[in-house]
Amino acid sequence: MKRFANLKRLGFFTRLLDEATPAERYRLAAEQIRHAEAAGLDSAWIAQHHFHEAEGGLPAPFAFLGFVAAQTSRIRLGTGIVTLPLENPVRVAEDAAVLDLLSSGRFELGVGTGGNPSAFAAFGLDSAERADIFARNLDMVRNALAGLPLVGGDALYPPRPQLCGRIWQATFSVGGGTRAGRAGDGLLLSRTQPRSREAPRASLAEIQHPIIDAYLDALPRGCEPRIMASRSVFAADDRQEALRLADIGLRRQRDHFVAGGHASPGDALADMITAFDVHVGTSDDVITSLRADSTLERVTDLVFQAHSIDPPHPFILRSIELIAEKVAPALGWTKTTAADAALVD
Repeated sequence: MKRFANLKRLGFFTRLLDEATPAERYRLAAEQIRHAEAAGLDSAWIAQHHFHEAEGGLPAPFAFLGFVAAQTSRIRLGTGIVTLPLENPVRVAEDAAVLDLLSSGRFELGVGTGGNPSAFAAFGLDSAERADIFARNLDMVRNALAGLPLVGGDALYPPRPQLCGRIWQATFSVGGGTRAGRAGDGLLLSRTQPRSREAPRASLAEIQHPIIDAYLDALPRGCEPRIMASRSVFAADDRQEALRLADIGLRRQRDHFVAGGHASPGDALADMITAFDVHVGTSDDVITSLRADSTLERVTDLVFQAHSIDPPHPFILRSIELIAEKVAPALGWTKTTAADAALVD
């Protein structure tokens, strides 16, 4: 049976997409993260999205994670991601430093270039310039956290140089893998990626292996790799119930996908599961499915999310339990003890 020898940490990821009011979304997501901590997971990650509630329910990740930090004690808390081109980099560094202090060193800063063109327009920016803005802003965040002088001579208070070793970069591209590796940052790999016209049936592993190769090739000598793969995983006690919920959620995702200009993956549930790289079913089903993903042989961190299925809240809680109790141990993850999870100063 295949076990992933490099897998060190297991995490839960939420885009805050529960069918509820904004306040209820935040309450449910906080409960899910508390449940993940109780189940022994190592980390919890949230996504930032501006404006588009159907894609993500949280524009203010630092405020939310501060709220969650006060309700948890061990689990690491990460952004997956902060849309850095849309943010003031000095404010990102300030918020990250304060959050890390308040959470006793549990914060992980994931950043990326993401965001819809309309979101960039709302912030008075051109989405075509996102890569350049991202690179400038990331340099400013890193320098500010390190306590280096800013333009005008001021320096960040409080500085938090420890966070420079907990920056993660999300990317869809080989070039992005090189950029993250060269900086010595962690690499964040997506749960799914659109296929190119040249390779419409490529597996997710075939797309992501070259990104990992580029990252490792660029990583400075002696720098420990940090490679995180996000995956769409929904485990349930009953296979038919899992597939019923998957059919509802993935049809909704297919409609959104097609509205974005992509070709329809088809009407059959199996086609949608394949197209959106979903691992769904009983614990045994999910174990078998994840073992077929060769990308996971190379990652240090596996983070799972219920999106794009987005089942009701009680099913997400049960899925967290099943993944922690059955799925992840079968893949090689070992639950840490309180002593193993000592916090960073």
